[in-house]
Amino acid sequence: MYLSELTLSLLAVGGVLLAGLTLHSVWQARRAAPRRADPQIPQEPVMHTPTSGDSSPTTAEAPAAFESQPLAGVAPGSILGGEFAAIAEAMASICAPKQPRYVARIDGLIDAIVPITLEAPLTGETLLLHMPTSRRAGHKPFLVEGLNEDTGQWEQPLSGAQYKELQAGIQLANRHGALNEIEFSEFVQKIEALAQPIAGMTNFPDMLDAVSRARELDTFASEHDAQLAIHLRARATAWSVGYIQQHAARQGFVGVFSGRMVLPSAEEGAPPVLTLQFDPQAALADDPNQAALRTITLNFDVPQTDLDATPFEQWQQRAEALAQSMEAHVVDDHGRTLNEASFAAISKELDWLYKALEERGVPAGSMAARRLFS
Repeated sequence: MYLSELTLSLLAVGGVLLAGLTLHSVWQARRAAPRRADPQIPQEPVMHTPTSGDSSPTTAEAPAAFESQPLAGVAPGSILGGEFAAIAEAMASICAPKQPRYVARIDGLIDAIVPITLEAPLTGETLLLHMPTSRRAGHKPFLVEGLNEDTGQWEQPLSGAQYKELQAGIQLANRHGALNEIEFSEFVQKIEALAQPIAGMTNFPDMLDAVSRARELDTFASEHDAQLAIHLRARATAWSVGYIQQHAARQGFVGVFSGRMVLPSAEEGAPPVLTLQFDPQAALADDPNQAALRTITLNFDVPQTDLDATPFEQWQQRAEALAQSMEAHVVDDHGRTLNEASFAAISKELDWLYKALEERGVPAGSMAARRLFS
């Protein structure tokens, strides 16, 4: 049986169309799949949320690997050796011994202070034996310090030391609000329970005065609190968790814990300079690298972060570098694109905020600011 020329032509055209449709389907499938990390470039392992019995790493806790050197000098365009060096530098700084700077101290600016007079010096062991099991009254933390007989310095009681006076201080305000009457009363009960067995005489401030101070401080804190966030949105192809992790590591970010990576601080105990976040469900998936993500968020806590760490500059620079390498738009919460003029306007507002915090005696990144804005 012979086929006509018309039939052969139609079969040929049909074959071409079928091949074209097949290739288009394959191309569309590959285009829709999330970008995967380059296996030739070293990266940190994707880590899942620890169970309740595990200790969750933070800067001071190790990987929130928070405590490390800021990597402002890492070049975003380097490959292989550069990425490995950046990761190695970040992890080495986490393990390196550091001088602790952020140690909580009772502060008259943000605490209601209670002097406790002792009949005779007491050992640290005795004081520790009678310390309250919880150092919170409602949502407000409190501290107990002793005046070291040898050094003449106020410190949290330690074994092997002698203390001739004590003082306790409850925080007047934090991000949960102002100290209230119920919290103050609970604080009084706990300090009295400490003072009685050691024959200490307490001198509590007037409750109404303490609550009034707390409300005024809370008003100031509410008007001067700022946590800046910008979003990177994929222009076309979505990202896998590994892809995000690999590009973030090039910018000095470490750790992946429930969709969170951090740019560590150089100070032990200090919060991270920046935080990078994405959908935590993607990090918890059976195969996190199959998840398709289109948005990540880069933020920093203004009053919590020391100006010496140049958080705003690093926030802007790393956002722009990630946007370029990951082919993303930089947008605000309303989806509006941010440009140089936008960042300049934000910087101007921050200058005012930093000045106000400084004048109040709680400069950004100080222990007082960290406690007040917690």
